[in-house]
Amino acid sequence: MRIYANQLPQQLQKGLAPFYMVFGEEPFQVNECVAQIKHSAKQQGFDEVIKLTAGAQFDWQEVDAHYQSMSLFSARTLIELDLNGHKPGKTGSEHLKRYVDAPNPDCVIVLHGAKASQEIQRSAWFKALDKQGMFVPCYPLTGPHLRRWLDGHCRRLTLNLENDAKQVLLDTTEGNLLACHQELEKLSLLFGQKAIDGRTLLRILLNQNRFDIFDLANAVLSGDSDKTMQVLQRLQNDNTEPTAIAWALTKEAQQLQKLIALQNSGVDFANACKQLAIWKNQQGLYSQALHRINGHHVTHILDLLADFDGAYKRGRLASPFPMLAHISISFCRSLPFPAPCFEE
Repeated sequence: MRIYANQLPQQLQKGLAPFYMVFGEEPFQVNECVAQIKHSAKQQGFDEVIKLTAGAQFDWQEVDAHYQSMSLFSARTLIELDLNGHKPGKTGSEHLKRYVDAPNPDCVIVLHGAKASQEIQRSAWFKALDKQGMFVPCYPLTGPHLRRWLDGHCRRLTLNLENDAKQVLLDTTEGNLLACHQELEKLSLLFGQKAIDGRTLLRILLNQNRFDIFDLANAVLSGDSDKTMQVLQRLQNDNTEPTAIAWALTKEAQQLQKLIALQNSGVDFANACKQLAIWKNQQGLYSQALHRINGHHVTHILDLLADFDGAYKRGRLASPFPMLAHISISFCRSLPFPAPCFEE
């Protein structure tokens, strides 16, 4: 049975289903739904939570051992299985169908992961679980759906945001539910139930808002030089560790290198992203980057990062941020001059 994320709390009040499948492109919503199911299960006596993560060599016998435990003295159990971008495969499919055929009333299974494609939804294991349980798809929220999500969280936190303040928050967090929720929690601690208008909120956000290394990664992938420098400057002002910034840039360069290699071997972009577990809402950024960056360009960036790593760890950089700026802008466009080392 398909229900949507905003319908889940009401559905949980009616009782627990034996199986839940929570899939989607919006990780905050997925995690939030899983947390709601676990909370409801705990209230109904499911005190033990078993967390498992599927992988290429995942042993489904481990799930069997927990699911088929019928001892009178064992706790009621919730099994949380993160598919981690993997499909159950033939072995997993058979196990899941067996659980449906012989359900354990003292056990609930919660599967979660990235978006469930039409291919997955047509599979025998999915249909079997869907018939007996709940499928909760989690989509990116925009427009009125995003506004309703915000209104709901304001009610739960007893926050009194005026309409202009809500719009300021939505504009500044740009659809990032995790960032938005974190701001709501801070506002709840600061203001309680006091009314908050847009001007007050904007002043707080300007004082508190901090870019992080993942904002820098998004900026360099999109090729936005101005945003890249803006984020990097804020990171410097926040005394962010240079090695953390270099780590983020290296991670993105290596991911681009892998994408290029897969495409050169004949794998199309969508399947390459699937193999590398790139979220769908990030795929557009990687696609933009690949229109600007080829294999030689990525190799050059990785060489620069290796040079930075060596120089920084040997204490030879008097100022690491000019070199980090050069490397970051190199994602956006080719630079005709070498990176500034400023060695001591």
